[in-house]
Amino acid sequence: MKIAVVGSGYVGLVAAACLAEMGNTIICVDNDQRKIEDLKKGKLPIYEPGLDVLIDRNVREERLSFSTDTAAAVKECSIILIAVGTPPEEDGSADLKHVLAVAADIGKAMNSWKIVINKSTVPVGTSELVRAEVKKYTDFRVDVVSNPEFLKEGAAIDDFMKPDRVVIGTGNEEVAEIMRELYSPFVRTNNPIYIMSNKSAELTKYVANSLLATKISFMNEIANLCDVAGADIKDIRKGIGSDSRIGPHFIFPGVGFGGSCFPKDVRALRHTSDEYGYHLDILQAVTEVNIKQKKIMGRKIAEEFGEDLTGKTFGIWGLSFKPNTDDMRDAPSIVIINELLARGARVNAYDPEATEYARTVFGDSIQYTASSYEALDGSDALVLITEWTEFREPDFDRISSLLTRPVIFDGRNIWNPGKLITKGFTYYGIGRG
Repeated sequence: MKIAVVGSGYVGLVAAACLAEMGNTIICVDNDQRKIEDLKKGKLPIYEPGLDVLIDRNVREERLSFSTDTAAAVKECSIILIAVGTPPEEDGSADLKHVLAVAADIGKAMNSWKIVINKSTVPVGTSELVRAEVKKYTDFRVDVVSNPEFLKEGAAIDDFMKPDRVVIGTGNEEVAEIMRELYSPFVRTNNPIYIMSNKSAELTKYVANSLLATKISFMNEIANLCDVAGADIKDIRKGIGSDSRIGPHFIFPGVGFGGSCFPKDVRALRHTSDEYGYHLDILQAVTEVNIKQKKIMGRKIAEEFGEDLTGKTFGIWGLSFKPNTDDMRDAPSIVIINELLARGARVNAYDPEATEYARTVFGDSIQYTASSYEALDGSDALVLITEWTEFREPDFDRISSLLTRPVIFDGRNIWNPGKLITKGFTYYGIGRG
């Protein structure tokens, strides 16, 4: 199939590369000239494991190309996939101006029947808005499909290539059959393709992310209870995770969730429910718990070092909101580091991929180091925020020799408290009693 992917951000690039890998001819379009020129040179605007290799191979095989000419791509392709950003407004609603701008561009360039796929995360009813916008400029037939993405940053290639399920929102069986054909190479192990209404598909994405966010916030609350009650959240997690009704996923406590999906989608679903006059009190609590959780580490640090941290230096391990990405949108590290700075502390920070992003957030207010151990040299404590794999088995004797005091704040519970206490460390985890 010949497909135009409009938007060369995270979702657009992953979708374009994976669809091309299956033999489709893909034109990836963006109105950012510099970004397109960089992509043509093999320079990616994001870090995602394996994406550079996939893009390079498909560009060489001439299945994937990059352009700023949306009209030409629309004319050439029978399917147009919209993958532009839908940033949150102040009230939590999704800003659809980019989606609707693309819809207008499609309408103006229509030269035959087109299938327009909404891959962007959009609220209920967006498919109707997109169709109406396209039809302002054309009499050609257009069918709008809602096809939400379920990509985890750091594992997006696997998620697209081997999806748990594919959700297709359309009321037209002819279009549904084309979509089944498009996705059939990705579900050869018989994982399901669900055909449903546009509105159900649009809502499915928000509900999925909101439910996962709810599990995280619930476990963070229980972890905080463990801290005051003397229990260990690690044991409790094992005890409940083996229950098939609950499962072991998304029940790891920590310093709160961030990223481009969970915070935004929880707020957007709350806004949608408010518009219909039904208030999702659970999701209000999820948001409040997550805001509070990002401040837990600052509280623990103040317990150990006092409220005034003037003259203290902290070595930070991990800045991105999760491992295997350079994304820092709504990252807990932002809240934690800003609180340390506000209390007068100095910060030495290391992250394998997010340093450049961090410079746009913190500027020169913190020190960026080239290695994890360099961040600890002369620091008063180690604060782990993101659980990159390279942090899982560090040299604790070396850590102790670099720190002025052997104090560790483990924001992801990746280390054994007993082992560290035996080595002479003061250890703070999340919910470890």
